[in-house]
Amino acid sequence: MTATYDPATTAGQVRLLIADTDVDGPVVYFQDDEISAFLTLAQDGDVRLAAAHALEVLAGNEAMVSKKVRTRDGQQTDGPAVAKELRAQAAALRAEWARLDDLNDDEDWATAELVVDDFSRRQRIYNQALIEGA
Repeated sequence: MTATYDPATTAGQVRLLIADTDVDGPVVYFQDDEISAFLTLAQDGDVRLAAAHALEVLAGNEAMVSKKVRTRDGQQTDGPAVAKELRAQAAALRAEWARLDDLNDDEDWATAELVVDDFSRRQRIYNQALIEGA
């Protein structure tokens, strides 16, 4: 399996959001096939949702593998705190996606006023004046 990073691709954008950009370094969080799987799981292949999935997987692994440990020489690791932060990042990405999705949904709606008699014609003219600020 391979790991590549190109921020012009959706997989690269997922890597960017989860800070998995050093694919030549000693630690690569996910292989390309795994990033593709996250994109497949995400609604409409959205990179924010795919990154949120990836962060949640990382948080689960961090919580299982790393416990809160302090060594005699004063060094410490705090796996649960790291997992909590990863979950918070995932929640923020989901919230951003939901906000943008709601904005896009608003563009899909329109209203129509039917004019069937003199009264509805006058009401339509009045409503249009209100809309235009007249």
